[in-house]
Amino acid sequence: MIEKDNNNTLKAYTGPLSRTLREEYTIGEEYYRGDVKRGLRNSDGTGVLVGVTKVGSVQGYLLQDGQRVPTPGRLYYRGIELNDIVEAHRKAGTFGFEEVAYLLLMGFLPTKDELARFDRVMSQARKLPEGFTEGMIMRHPSKNMMNELARSVLSLYSYDPDPDDTSIANLLLQSVKLIGCFPSIVANSYAVKRHYFQGDSLHIHFPVPELSTAENFLRMIRPDTNYTEEEAHLLDMMLMVHAEHGGGNNSTFVCRAMSSSGTDTYSAIAGAVGSLKGPLHGGANAKVMEMFHYIKENVDPHDDGSIRDYLNKLLDKEAGDHSGKLYGLGHAVYTISDPRAVLLKKYAQHLAEIKGYAEDFALLQKVEELGIPLVQEHRHDDTPLCANVDMYSGLVYTMLGIPPDVFTPLFASARIAGWCANRIEELITCRRIMRPAYRAVTIHGHYIPMEERTAHLTDVPNV
Repeated sequence: MIEKDNNNTLKAYTGPLSRTLREEYTIGEEYYRGDVKRGLRNSDGTGVLVGVTKVGSVQGYLLQDGQRVPTPGRLYYRGIELNDIVEAHRKAGTFGFEEVAYLLLMGFLPTKDELARFDRVMSQARKLPEGFTEGMIMRHPSKNMMNELARSVLSLYSYDPDPDDTSIANLLLQSVKLIGCFPSIVANSYAVKRHYFQGDSLHIHFPVPELSTAENFLRMIRPDTNYTEEEAHLLDMMLMVHAEHGGGNNSTFVCRAMSSSGTDTYSAIAGAVGSLKGPLHGGANAKVMEMFHYIKENVDPHDDGSIRDYLNKLLDKEAGDHSGKLYGLGHAVYTISDPRAVLLKKYAQHLAEIKGYAEDFALLQKVEELGIPLVQEHRHDDTPLCANVDMYSGLVYTMLGIPPDVFTPLFASARIAGWCANRIEELITCRRIMRPAYRAVTIHGHYIPMEERTAHLTDVPNV
């Protein structure tokens, strides 16, 4: 009660101040003209080049005579196209995330024996430290899974005998441990969240050594531990397509920026988790599903005119979350297509039919088809626009019985492989702290003695 009263007192003071702060913190658009790279973007929308990498490559356009030429999107892991990796494992009926993690970390594809050894190591890495679930997760449950994940990552520092050692050997050791235990942390955190905040029975399932990451996650997240082979292979593909996306995506850049300071692995990865939480980044998949629920409630799925009218309302900020956004459409790099979205559409449709989501899948395709020209119209820009991976990933997770709370943490459980590879590369090759510049636009003044000052705040109550 005392804590609540204290918070109310503070709110009574800070609430009225917010109006003044908005004015003080606002910077006019005129100051962003010229050579200021707002959002680390060039004037043509391309990213500011700040480094080089061997880990991942994202291609959505070509530069010809200084102009962007749209091309079908391609994503490469260590120079190998993602599509080729996924298709190879789909054809063979094998699980591919472990191979992808190996490729990203080591820089080359493993032999059969090398992958088998890595799988055995990963099976050990999936085990959380003794007492971790009881002491860190169960004793301090959180309503937000990403915050729980970030806190858990930071707490792993205390379980590491050499947490600040940045030798290559220790970085690789820490990376393997994190890639292995991320899904376990997420599954256990969700079980505890359901128990404490939703009143459900508490089910904690331990990972099984001989199972893949995808199989283990489905087994751990479900009270009855049951799953089908098709479900596991689809989740495995989800993990593969989310494992890496170049050094310029926000969370990987945060990881690299923090790593450039020489900080420990757990701090850098926790920073990346915090970035991924944002609705403009990893949290977008949940925003797509939120938007989709609004659409389902307000349109005739068989009437293109009805769908188009409601999408216009979303864009005009008259419906949905009033953001004016069609979540899932558009990407900073991809133009004609997002290869990850293409893969999901290709392989998720069969499961949608089996699971009773065929109409939802068809409606989502209509949102993509009808939404793209509407966004272009509202922007007065005919630059090619495509559905991004978030357009379909939320529905795929839903078909797999994964709740919205777990969408972004599961994304993190895949991207941890890319984060770790980028961190190692940053520490080995760059060796220079990132230090961008901000132009100060404050008008200089003089220090005024207390008795000569004029009050700026007149509506702040005494507390």
